[in-house]
Amino acid sequence: MTAIKRLIPNLFTAGNLVGGILAILFALTGHIVLAPYCIFISALLDFLDGFMARLLKVPSELGKQLDSLADMVTFGVAPGIIVFVMLGSQLPIFPELSTFGESISSYYIKDIIIDGEIIVEQNGISPTIINYGWHKFLPYFAFIIPVFALFRLAKFNIDTRQSDSFIGLPTPAMTLYIAVLPLLYSSTMNQIALGELSTASWEYSAATIISNPLFLMLSSLVLSILMVAEIPLFALKFKHFKIKGNEIRYLFLTIAIALLAILFFWALPLIIILYVLLSIINNQFVKARTNEI
Repeated sequence: MTAIKRLIPNLFTAGNLVGGILAILFALTGHIVLAPYCIFISALLDFLDGFMARLLKVPSELGKQLDSLADMVTFGVAPGIIVFVMLGSQLPIFPELSTFGESISSYYIKDIIIDGEIIVEQNGISPTIINYGWHKFLPYFAFIIPVFALFRLAKFNIDTRQSDSFIGLPTPAMTLYIAVLPLLYSSTMNQIALGELSTASWEYSAATIISNPLFLMLSSLVLSILMVAEIPLFALKFKHFKIKGNEIRYLFLTIAIALLAILFFWALPLIIILYVLLSIINNQFVKARTNEI
């Protein structure tokens, strides 16, 4: 019976891993809009494996190692591949060209040839060759994400300070920020194509920004640095449910729920940014109270 109990949390961890693998496959095979859903399910399973281990009272060193290995795939490699595909789809020399999601543009990639050249067609008209030279190397910048995630996960395993809080941005938070971007872009462009949104809407402006290579690279760099930065971030672990001592958690949850109710998926990147900002503000208050004492 004990063996079965020990197996249950590990099954959730295995599900987390499978979700990460599927996200990578979908991103690389032209179905990147499905990748975020795999990430969301994996994030839920990642929470449940630890929850079940505590509930069944079967925490183990094996489970801890399995969790880190699965997280490396789902919250390290997968977001890197998503950014890699998005950067490869948004060629700076031809910005309206897109291969992820549904684009309102009539251009599409017909074939990739050699040395940074691609062949494109427009409404069946004769192909045009475009050379984007050094820009072909831009997508590889995305691999900064799994590299920093590797150090973040290893650091978490050996850092005893992170039992009740985090030091640096957790990899699931980073991945949720990244994973939702293609979903937001695709959804907005579909609504534009169907006439449900205009190009004057804030959603279209935001979608244009998040698909910009500079934004993607800057986001990748900032998120990577935050993962290994010595910045204390509060954890959503309640030792009790009284307001005193949990002010920052209740404030965060209240704003996060309000953002989700108003903006739906658009809220996710904002919630991650809010989490970091509230943590920094909370650190200043804690530091000030400590100095007073």
